[in-house]
Amino acid sequence: MTDPGIVRAGLEQLGRRVEPRLVAAILDDYLGLLGEELERATGFTVHPGVTALLDDLADGRRIALGLGTGNLRDGARLKVERAGLAAYFPFGGFGSDHEDRAELLRIGAARGAERLGQPLERCRVVVVGDTPLDVGAAVAIGAASLGVATGGFTPDVLRAAGATWAVEDLTAPAAREVFREGERA
Repeated sequence: MTDPGIVRAGLEQLGRRVEPRLVAAILDDYLGLLGEELERATGFTVHPGVTALLDDLADGRRIALGLGTGNLRDGARLKVERAGLAAYFPFGGFGSDHEDRAELLRIGAARGAERLGQPLERCRVVVVGDTPLDVGAAVAIGAASLGVATGGFTPDVLRAAGATWAVEDLTAPAAREVFREGERA
């Protein structure tokens, strides 16, 4: 779920009206608390292979690396900064752009196409995700997807959800091949 969707669902569960100002106030409070929690976090880790793959992809090829996440833009920024990955993701599609995961990915893909100076229809979009929801959103926008079994779902489950490729983690050689394949196309 996206951050706004989580707040909406929580309010509905409590029998409260979902008023935009209340949702915004809750999300503002959340961002303040998130920053504090991330500062205190001691068990924060980056999954194996993530940094190496990002280094490989950021080597100057015509690839626009963006972040697609249900987190609010500011929350996502805090998290990738804490992980030391912010420099890799100059743009994205966020929960603050749209509550629907597929739509926020579509928005992020359009931003990537713009960075490349290309119409979206001419771009190859690959979504990397670790849940069936991520894969489903990629399918919904017509993107390829690399399912990574770091989110509690096996490669088989991710393939069954529609992942174009699926690996245990990003150290798998197949993870890099996904992106090299695009260079030959």
